[in-house]
Amino acid sequence: MSDKNIAKTPSAWNTVKTDRFLVGAPHYPEHVDESYWERDAERMAKAGFNVVRMAEFAWHILEPRFGTFDFDLFDRAIAMLGRYGIDTIMCTPTATPPRWLTVAHPEILRVDAKGRPMSHGSRQHCDTASPVFREHSRRITRAMAEHYRDNPHVVGWQTDNELNTSMPESYSKATLSEFQIFLAEKYGTISKLNAVWGGDFWATAYDSFNQVVLPIEFGPTFPSPGHVQDYHRFLAFATARFQHDQVEILRAANPSWFVFHNLGGLRDIDFRGQFTTDLDFVGYDIYPMLYDEFQRIGNHAKVQALHLDICRGFSGNYIVPEQQSGFGSQPGFCTLTPEPGELRRMAMSSVAHGADGLMFFRWRPAHFGAEIYWMGIIDHDDVGRHRYDEAKQFATEMTALKDKILGTYVRMDVGIAGSDFDNQEAHKTYSIGLPSPQDEAVLLHQYCYDRGIACGFIHPEDDLSKLKLFYVPHWVMWKDEWTDKLQAFAEQGGTVVIGARTGTRDENNHVIRQTAPGASLSKLAGVRVEDFGRLAAPGASGLFDVMERSGGLVVPPNRPAESQRRTRRFKIGNQELTAGHFYENLAVDADTEIVAAWSNRYADGQPMATSRKVGKGQVVYLGTYLTPELTAALSERLFPAADVQPLVDDLPAGVEVTMRMNEERRLLFVQNYTDQPTSLVVPRGNNLLDNGKAVAGGLDLDGYGCAIIELER
Repeated sequence: MSDKNIAKTPSAWNTVKTDRFLVGAPHYPEHVDESYWERDAERMAKAGFNVVRMAEFAWHILEPRFGTFDFDLFDRAIAMLGRYGIDTIMCTPTATPPRWLTVAHPEILRVDAKGRPMSHGSRQHCDTASPVFREHSRRITRAMAEHYRDNPHVVGWQTDNELNTSMPESYSKATLSEFQIFLAEKYGTISKLNAVWGGDFWATAYDSFNQVVLPIEFGPTFPSPGHVQDYHRFLAFATARFQHDQVEILRAANPSWFVFHNLGGLRDIDFRGQFTTDLDFVGYDIYPMLYDEFQRIGNHAKVQALHLDICRGFSGNYIVPEQQSGFGSQPGFCTLTPEPGELRRMAMSSVAHGADGLMFFRWRPAHFGAEIYWMGIIDHDDVGRHRYDEAKQFATEMTALKDKILGTYVRMDVGIAGSDFDNQEAHKTYSIGLPSPQDEAVLLHQYCYDRGIACGFIHPEDDLSKLKLFYVPHWVMWKDEWTDKLQAFAEQGGTVVIGARTGTRDENNHVIRQTAPGASLSKLAGVRVEDFGRLAAPGASGLFDVMERSGGLVVPPNRPAESQRRTRRFKIGNQELTAGHFYENLAVDADTEIVAAWSNRYADGQPMATSRKVGKGQVVYLGTYLTPELTAALSERLFPAADVQPLVDDLPAGVEVTMRMNEERRLLFVQNYTDQPTSLVVPRGNNLLDNGKAVAGGLDLDGYGCAIIELER
């Protein structure tokens, strides 16, 4: 690594400050006999790997008894790898504290909402808010940092492992005590907390901070949204504090080390706060064929692109500490298996979406434990087959092209407002059955992905000047300074699209006392919300479903048929479409154009969508949520005027295109995510994956084939 990349202002345009493309694999020398080690190191070197990651689950080996440290196993493993030119990233092993610690201090265990303490025998079972656990975390981190501070083969550190992935919440005594301290420091007086949480509703006020309880869902009914919001703010604060303890120790031991974290589930982490700004860069673990099982939005290529575009919006380019390489499973789930060619293609997609380093998970599979069928580069029988060959090809390509790829950011013409912790949590506290901002925005991302349009996620505090269109999906919490950013973007020619319900709550999760969407947004968009209502989604039953889950309602046997539910239709251009999830009736200022109007029921003729000219650009307001049909109709209307065009014309189905660029070069990444050959026409340039061969229009790709074309300027 070169000079530090600590981004005090997270930005989607940041790149990782590195002079080499990190490529390798997480490695677990403790899982095999030492007789395998040199053969492993030799094969890694032949594959072109330059780094491994290790020790994230090895606290019991590093400290077998309290205060007794033993680094011998890892010292020898690191030295063996070093002899073959492979550096090591060490990890703080705090995701898996040893049994002697939980025996001595059972109070550090997480507790679930039903009062059940978590158990040894799994991972992430200890409470990161616990002062006792924090002290032991600092102790093992300090011992490791001091031991490896002068080891030339240890180049960086990963903090913990996928913080909050298994279970971010805890209802332990330690969490409650720390939560109360957090609230006392935040509010100062209990009367202020009562006002913010709405203590006069349902007599939920407190006389002192030590009376405050943790919010429990259906206990027996719903807690205050302000209470829930602050609980998750606390969890994010406690997570960042837990990591900060470790970062301080590591930086003091050796300032030349880079420090990052490998994010997994993304829960209860404030990415624009201390968690990210503490780090040199962020890592994201990506398992496309696992996410496709959980988030069925089309196919695993599309899910991978969505996941990484969301993550890049937090703080810019990243590394991938864990990239799916084969079949993956734990006892309760499994992924699909990448076919020959897919490992390399999926890795290339990670680079296309902003990875400045990548490690395949994992070098070899374990023969025991809860992931015996989580396959790696080498198989159970110690043989490297097509996955090894593909990893070698990818590593060779990235090493050769590092000077072209590093220092470039991912192009975005269409930006979607993302990476705001408070809005993410505010939705959860009072969702009323509506999709989250991120879930709704997926429709726009999918539309752009399928058509080869450069699209991603970005926070409104970020630099919007590189965008052409910016969409804000129903962010209920809004700051006036963000309105100023939108106005400046529009004045310079940008198109702003604001979704329904934006700006309707304040930072305390209270509904605003002004006409929605609030003074600043109303002035910018030229609209006021006169009325609103919920529209039932297909197959939804609203209150009945919620109350059935809580056990609080007997459902009538005759639910209304879908055709009998109230629907809203609107006209946009010469089309008549059905609204999605929610409607607003709008009052419009004189200088605001009506783009679409409601076309049925009592609202017939009233404005649904509007446009107001602002400087060289425009601000569009939508009085409903996106549907696939509305997304297409809006894009067909707005994209041409905003000069939003596909990166490649007439993109064939099954082909992904993305661009990385800077002031010196433009790299077009083209990937065929199907197993069938395809052809397309691309701009003139040189295919860097084909020895710089000139491409003048036609490009042929095999099944799962990839190209990186440096375009002519």
